[in-house]
Order: sequence, then C-alpha cells, then structure tokens
Amino acid sequence: MQTPLFTAPGQACRIARIEISHHQFELDPPFPAAWDSQPRRRFPATLVRVIDSEGREGIGSGDVMYGFDDFRHLFIGEDPLDLERHAGVIDNIGFHAGRCWPLEVALWDLAGKILETPVWRLMGGVSNRLRAYASSGTHRPLDEVVALAEQVKASGIAALKLRFGRPRLEEDLAVLGAVRSAVGDALELMVDCNQGWRMPWDVKAPWQFSQALEVARELENQGVYWMEEPLYRGDYEGMARLNEATSLHIAGGEMTREPYEFTEMLRQGCLDVYQPDAVCSVGMLGLARLARQIVDAGKLFTPHTWGNGIGVIANLHLTAGAVGPAGAPYLEYPFDPPEWTPEKRDFPLTSPLLADKEGWLTLSEAPGLGLDLDEERLAANRADQATYQ
Repeated sequence: MQTPLFTAPGQACRIARIEISHHQFELDPPFPAAWDSQPRRRFPATLVRVIDSEGREGIGSGDVMYGFDDFRHLFIGEDPLDLERHAGVIDNIGFHAGRCWPLEVALWDLAGKILETPVWRLMGGVSNRLRAYASSGTHRPLDEVVALAEQVKASGIAALKLRFGRPRLEEDLAVLGAVRSAVGDALELMVDCNQGWRMPWDVKAPWQFSQALEVARELENQGVYWMEEPLYRGDYEGMARLNEATSLHIAGGEMTREPYEFTEMLRQGCLDVYQPDAVCSVGMLGLARLARQIVDAGKLFTPHTWGNGIGVIANLHLTAGAVGPAGAPYLEYPFDPPEWTPEKRDFPLTSPLLADKEGWLTLSEAPGLGLDLDEERLAANRADQATYQ
C-alpha cells in the first residue's frame, strides 16, 4: 500500500463529498479575445469543493470536469492527504474522460488546511512571491495598446505580453514597435503568436517554420524577451530548429497534456520557457516535479494562468514554492482593461489578486491556498453551462 505524501498526526479524516458547480459572470463590455473569433459575453468558472469528514473544505477551479461524475466514488472515503494516489487517479481519468486537475488543486488546498500550512510551503517553500507580467488578451488599435503599456509601466509591473494575430503581420509589428518606442527599456516585452492550438471552430492552419522565423527576426530587432507558441504544439522539430536559429527565448507548452511530451521537448531542445497550467495539465504535484526538472536543465518554468483568480493563485503557489524567482522570473497576470480587470478575472473571490507597487505577487502564511470565496456572487451567477458564451 502506498504511503500518503503527507501525514497529520492524530487525524484520520476522510473525503466525505465532492461538489461541483458552474457559474457564468457577465462581461460588459464583451471581451474580444485575440485567440477567439467570437467575443465573450460571459466568463464561465467551474468550482470544485472537496469536504472532509471534519467539515474542512478545499477549493479548486479551472477545467470544466467533464465526465467526473462517473469516477467520484474513487475518492469518497479516501485519505485526503494521499495526494500521490489522487494525482495518479486524476491522470487516469484524463485518459478516459476530461481533464479533472481542478480536483487536485482543491485537494492541495484541503491538505494545507489540514496541515495548517500554505500550499507554497508544501510545494517546497522556495519562495512565497513572484514578479507579475501583465498578459494582454486582445487586438486593440495601436494607440490603445500603447496606453495599456504605459498603464502597466506606471503600475510597477515590469513586463507585458502582447498578442499577435491581426489580419496582417505588419499591423502586429507596428503595434509592437509603437509600444517599444513608448516605454523604451522600462518594460520587458513578450509576444504570444497563438499558433499552438485553436478554438473548436477555428480551422486556420498554424504557421510553418519559415513564417515563424521571419517573425522571430522582427522580434529580435525589438528586443523581445520571449516568443510564445510560434508553431503548432506538436511540431517538435520546427520548435527545435527555431530555438537554434534565434536569440529569442521560445516559449510554449501551455496546453501540452502529458509528462512524456515535456520530457521529449526538453530532450530535443524545443523550448526555453515551459508554460503548463496546473488546472489543465499534469497537476500541482506533477508540475512541481517537472518544474524542478526544467530548471535543472537550465530552462524557465512559468505557467499559463489565463482563467479566474483561483487558477492564478494555484499556479503562483506551485511555481513560487517549487522553483521561486530564479526558475520563474515572471508569472502570467491576465490584465487587459476595461474588459478584463482583476475584479472581473477573480469574480469568484471576495477580493482580487493584485500586484504590489513593485510588480510582485506575494502569498501569505494562510493555510492552503488562502482563498476567500464570494459566496453571494457565486450564488447569483450559478449556471448549468460551463463553456464560454
């Protein structure tokens, strides 16, 4: 029988029940996501609550938990601290049904509450903070993107990610050049090319190597820090060639699902920056181990976090605790007002996660993830549908 990852002396609690709810928060004005041709009028959130036999509750959120009801019984009555076992079962479920990693996030939150320890310490305790990079999500007109960059600079956040994908590459490059001219070297700039995956209705072909290299040369001229998802996620050969051919950091892997895929990308030298999201792929335990492997190989680990604040905070605990600022110089901080503000992004919480005046995201010593849910708002936004509208 496998030994639980953690033990709590004197306690013999069990998982009593698991509750899943869906919520839809109205976005006014609608959010015109750069990677989606359909403006988003509502922001969905799926919440997972794991309640133990002592009445403690762990919270998770992220993917929509498709197919989980058929496997709920595999967790009821089990030791909530047997996180190794639970991660293995969730991984198996992902083969047979949906990605249920938000459950693992909730189990880590519960474990922290049982052990009276913040999750970042359970992850290794390397640090309790990381610097934010503001992650924009739209294709705004040039002057509006410049205004956003100046707002980010004034806030103390030290880096900004821009989105490519306008009808003409020249438009993207003009925006990048205008932002660089406006902020100089005061902001580190990243560019997300969004070629790694597509929305279900989007069948446009991703870039090929020659086009990605052409864009990379332009980004080099503007001193861009990393080039994200310049090729299809499975084009390992192309990513390795591009990484060899450019001085840019090549980033990706946000929706790569399997640990062996990351191992192969590391072997082939595909990426400099690895971005798997704990609420979508591999999970907290698996990514803590992977993050250390990546950093030991001389690469960077900084997860995708585009979702609500629960996922952002979970990835912050994971990354700060496992590798700290040395392995993750920045953490993604979705920010693109007026449609995407911290308050809208973090609507399930009583207060949003905010960077301080020097751009740091700092975690407390509160047990678990340190979350406080806005139960009244969640009740008002309860829904049956879990997808974007």
